[in-house]
Amino acid sequence: MSLNFTDFDAITVRLAESDEEIEQAQELRFNVFYEEHTAKPSDEVKNKRRDFDEYDAHADHLVVVDHSGPEDRIVGTYRLLQRGPAEKVGRFYSQSEYNLDPLLSCGSTLLELGRSCVLPDYRSRPVMQLLWQGIADYVADNDIEIMFGCASFYSTDIKELSPYLSYLHHYHLAPAEFRVRAVDSRYVDMDIIPQKELNARRVFATLPPLIKGYLRLGGTIGEGAVIDEQFDTTDVCIIVQTHLVTDRYRKHYERKNQKTMPRAAAKA
Repeated sequence: MSLNFTDFDAITVRLAESDEEIEQAQELRFNVFYEEHTAKPSDEVKNKRRDFDEYDAHADHLVVVDHSGPEDRIVGTYRLLQRGPAEKVGRFYSQSEYNLDPLLSCGSTLLELGRSCVLPDYRSRPVMQLLWQGIADYVADNDIEIMFGCASFYSTDIKELSPYLSYLHHYHLAPAEFRVRAVDSRYVDMDIIPQKELNARRVFATLPPLIKGYLRLGGTIGEGAVIDEQFDTTDVCIIVQTHLVTDRYRKHYERKNQKTMPRAAAKA
């Protein structure tokens, strides 16, 4: 199935409103991470056919909902974890991979993004824009100043990934005051190919869409990559100053409203 504009009219984004909806989001995550890709589930995750962990009970869950069928269907999700709830667990999820001290000590309000996934049939630009608008609204509502999280390449072959890792290192390394670093025991050097040997435009064009989206919003990258053996991925840490997101999407939707005011008003 491919989405047409009529289908898109029936899709909304909001926070999950019940334990049942959170479980549906976890089922979606299982479908994408463990069935579509090659993550390795624990026995409990495999038996329940849901991707879940200790952070889920403390996070907000942004969901994309398709209302076009006889029952509403969750087709995309993002896990949103603020600092206070993370402290109830004892740390942010990303701290298993990165030393977050530069962010934890910078004095800004923080939001960790994670567990991003969308069903294959819904991986269209309009749906991704809607998902990002939901994040922008959440950021504004909660006065978030910096958001961060691990973004993944679905490969653990560092040689294969070397153009991408090198490009991110040379062109998008975070400023020193925000530059988190992969923990020593898991650190993978990203400075593999010299900058002068990279075709930056070509590499950027073939980056995973999610990472490319972060960069377009002004996102920067922590130092070092990490191989996640459970999810069979190579991760980089993305840091975004959120005023870039809210400004970008405010301008985008102002332009959209000017062009299609009746349709935009109907959705308000």
